Amino acid sequence: MTTRTDPVTILPASECWDLLAGVALGRLVTSVDGHPEIFPVNFAVQNRTVLFRTAEGTKLVSAMINNDVLFEADDHNVAEGWSVIVKGRAGTLRTDDEIAEAERAQLLPWTGTVKQHYVRIKPVSVTGRRFAFGGA
Repeated sequence: MTTRTDPVTILPASECWDLLAGVALGRLVTSVDGHPEIFPVNFAVQNRTVLFRTAEGTKLVSAMINNDVLFEADDHNVAEGWSVIVKGRAGTLRTDDEIAEAERAQLLPWTGTVKQHYVRIKPVSVTGRRFAFGGA
């Protein structure tokens, strides 16, 4: 990250994707039983989409039932931080070609559980901001 003089900078989409590609942990936001829910996921950026793996369960079901989702990732240091939000549509990968492409991202589960389902978020919009920390 670099030092900025503006306290908040709106980021172009290309920089948002670059920033997302440089981190591995984000948050999937969806709805469960009519209530907002957030799930931390490790992910990869592939062809300007967000890709993650999951096991069967609440995260997978909620992302498929409410396939309009939000995804957020961020990072910071002592001087500044950034946040990127992807609004998009989530879908499971089903065909051999889709799964083969996803496997090229080399996205491995962080926990010792089997996560056989790939989910791809295709963006509708991508927004990001960089924040310079400091006094008012």
